[in-house]
Amino acid sequence: MFGEFKVHAGDFDTARKARFVSDSFSMPKINKFTGADMYLPEQVKTLEMASEESVKRIGGTAGWGLVGVTLFGGIGLLAGLLAGGRGKDVTFVIVFEDGKKALCTADSKMYTKMQAALMKGSF
Repeated sequence: MFGEFKVHAGDFDTARKARFVSDSFSMPKINKFTGADMYLPEQVKTLEMASEESVKRIGGTAGWGLVGVTLFGGIGLLAGLLAGGRGKDVTFVIVFEDGKKALCTADSKMYTKMQAALMKGSF
């Protein structure tokens, strides 16, 4: 299983795609042309659909909150990006055990596969 997803903000490079490969996460390192931090499912602390509250809570700074508002617009922060309804993409927040985190978007099928991998790993 292989799939790419977009990193919008956080502790990883936003110019390159992140990957979910064989039940592990490959997150692009900041300021590197190549290289990635690899994470197994058991190294994921949380994976949740993004909401205005979760972006602010997990971001912990005004900067992350502003990123969310800039990307998705005020009150309708994630309208059209969440799975369900007509949406085909899911915007989510992922936090790893080492404290690194990211605001990302993946297609709904990829997000479901990520959740399934985490459930197998007793997430």
